[in-house]
Amino acid sequence: MNNSRLRYLSILLGVLIFATSCSSGGGSEPEIELGAPIANQAANVTSSSFKASWSRVYRADSYLLDVSEDSGFASSLTGYNEKSLIALNEEITNLESKKVYYYRLRAVNGTVVSSYSNTVEVTTTFVPDPNLSLKKAADTFLVGVSVQSGKLNGQYDEIYRREFSSITAEWEMKMNVMHPSAGTYDFGPADAIVKYGEDNGINVHGHSLIWHNSTPDWVKNFAGTDQEFEDMIEDYITTVVTRYKGKVTSWDVVNEGLEDGSGNLRNTIYRQKMGDDYIAKCYQFVRAADADVLIFYNDYNMITDQTKQDAVFTMVDDFIARGIPIDGVGFQMHISHDYPAKADIQKATDRIVERDLLVHFSELDVRANPNKDLTSLSPERSLSQKAKVKEVVQVFNGIPNGNKYALTVWGLKDSETWLLDFYGHVDWPLLFDGNYNKKDAYYGFLEGLQ
Repeated sequence: MNNSRLRYLSILLGVLIFATSCSSGGGSEPEIELGAPIANQAANVTSSSFKASWSRVYRADSYLLDVSEDSGFASSLTGYNEKSLIALNEEITNLESKKVYYYRLRAVNGTVVSSYSNTVEVTTTFVPDPNLSLKKAADTFLVGVSVQSGKLNGQYDEIYRREFSSITAEWEMKMNVMHPSAGTYDFGPADAIVKYGEDNGINVHGHSLIWHNSTPDWVKNFAGTDQEFEDMIEDYITTVVTRYKGKVTSWDVVNEGLEDGSGNLRNTIYRQKMGDDYIAKCYQFVRAADADVLIFYNDYNMITDQTKQDAVFTMVDDFIARGIPIDGVGFQMHISHDYPAKADIQKATDRIVERDLLVHFSELDVRANPNKDLTSLSPERSLSQKAKVKEVVQVFNGIPNGNKYALTVWGLKDSETWLLDFYGHVDWPLLFDGNYNKKDAYYGFLEGLQ
């Protein structure tokens, strides 16, 4: 009985030993399978560095990081060809400003290496030369700013001369200021602005001869015949354009002549007295007074109001076909930090270029607070505004040089923007803050030129 039990136990022990030996010594463990890491978008991007990071992979002991200037990784940055790392992030340093880099990685466990992660593209930021100015950087077109005759000294003067190559009178070269009553002209403010441009070698753009919102009361209430009204307008245009011949390079002859939405002619006193062709007549008056001055049509919502945009270009095409003088189109560009899309700005601008006319982005400001959700300019909103300014400049800078006229900013500093009164709440739409400091938007302008 005891012998039988011993034999049974011996056999059982042998089976166990055999099974154990087969499982441990007679074969190999199954190979580990590693998933590929997920590379995150770069963080803390500067002009010379960025932070790469990635997801943890189950059972990975380390990671191999590649960084390259080539999306195909034909070569790698020194020290970043399969750099072995245990951490889930790495600070990449000693990079060049405004350059595109790529990174990817694989997970490792012993001799097992995963497939590659997704590839992340990173562009380091732009650091401008501290001696660079807007007008120096924009060497193929004029950089303009709207001005007032009483603010041409002190820090205004310093910044205007340093940064800008063109000026536009914000409101002092409009009819209600220059021709306030029948038989009376007041050229004092306009003369001061034009002289400032002359004295400092700065281009002067005239704005604007005819605008419904700057029509003086005596013109609105004109009691003479329609022909007498037209003669009066011709005399006014001839007087002003002749006075500044050779000094004012260009004019917004008619400003905002078409309605929003419908694209119809505004039913202004000019249309009522001079007929539907009053814009063409005004353009002819200007050309007769100055054979060399550039003639622009200027309007707002030219990117976002498709019906109005179509109507403007229908008018422009008609002028070209009839030989009515027109040299360019001005898009005012009163826009927001998140609207309109760059592609829409490009598409509308292309329509000017297709007609071989000059392009003027004539009154640029970029609202940072369109929804009244801020009481002060946040860092995030400031960067969003910067990005939109950059897009606008990229579009303008990308058009053929022969079609570029000017990119004009509508005001110098945030605290004096017309938008504060117009919308009745705080905003910061310009390139300089209320203390004359350059904002992110200023650097967005420079980046758009790169």
